[in-house]
Amino acid sequence: MTEHKDCYGTMFHDSLHFSSNQKMQGKVFKFELKSVGLAYSDKSVSFDPAEWDDCQECPEFEHCYKLCMAKLALETAISKS
Repeated sequence: MTEHKDCYGTMFHDSLHFSSNQKMQGKVFKFELKSVGLAYSDKSVSFDPAEWDDCQECPEFEHCYKLCMAKLALETAISKS
């Protein structure tokens, strides 16, 4: 099995498990869902340019990015069901 860096596959925070009104931080991208009562009043997404640059310099970037996107697609599919 290939050894990967600890951050491998963590560009995004897990989108299935989050807490309202808190920043959910992945290595590069973060999001926050602000809740007032039963509804979300605001949603925001941001990224850390320095971490993105760090990821792009990594020799495993292409594979890691593909893994992150596959995880995000699966999480999206699961959340829709």
